[in-house]
Amino acid sequence: MTPDSSPIGFDRGSFLAELRQIVRGLRYHLEEEKSLGFNGWPQGSWRPPGKTPSFPSSLEAARSELGECRRCKLHPHRTQIVFGTGNPEAKLIFVGEAPGREEDLQGEPFVGQAGQLLNKIIQAIQLRREDVYIANIIKCRPPENRNPEPDEVAACEPFLIKQLQAIGPKLICALGTFAAQTLLKSAEKISSLRGRFHEYQGIPLMPTYHPAFLLRNPNRKREVWEDMKKIKKEYDKL
Repeated sequence: MTPDSSPIGFDRGSFLAELRQIVRGLRYHLEEEKSLGFNGWPQGSWRPPGKTPSFPSSLEAARSELGECRRCKLHPHRTQIVFGTGNPEAKLIFVGEAPGREEDLQGEPFVGQAGQLLNKIIQAIQLRREDVYIANIIKCRPPENRNPEPDEVAACEPFLIKQLQAIGPKLICALGTFAAQTLLKSAEKISSLRGRFHEYQGIPLMPTYHPAFLLRNPNRKREVWEDMKKIKKEYDKL
């Protein structure tokens, strides 16, 4: 029997070689993650073995994990990441599609013309922008405001989920086709989805038309008002 072998077939030399290979692979993976914007785990995120990881303790933790994201092909075109805004303990969250030009410049969702209309919609149900939380499926502006593509949605949706987990809303309003279809995992058109509550992770979700759509189709505002009255009725029960 050699010094590096054992009766059960353990070969110390092979084991150390495999271990070195694993360490090299881990180092390469961490370097790649760093190049994609990963800046390390938020302080206090470590859990002892066997403990279930908790949701992000705050929106700041979720934003920290997002970092200066390069997880999809949108990052070279953005001015800045548009994460979200509003009450971190909001009962109601509005989820839109993606930032536009003004949002990209200011770093806040819904600040252009569509945002002004959304403010009026929120006020119509006797709430303020500061009472709710507003975010988008996509955190970076698509070039020329084109529709988000599936790989971009897939890369960004996990961070919306972390926002929802951190806030713990009681109601969700999905603004437009992409927000509704992404959250509900549905291919139905917004015209078919709107008007009634659906469920997202046990949370009532009302899809309705996007404010940008209403700017082009003002005759649809009455339908949105009907949707918002249903949201208001549920909100008042909370």
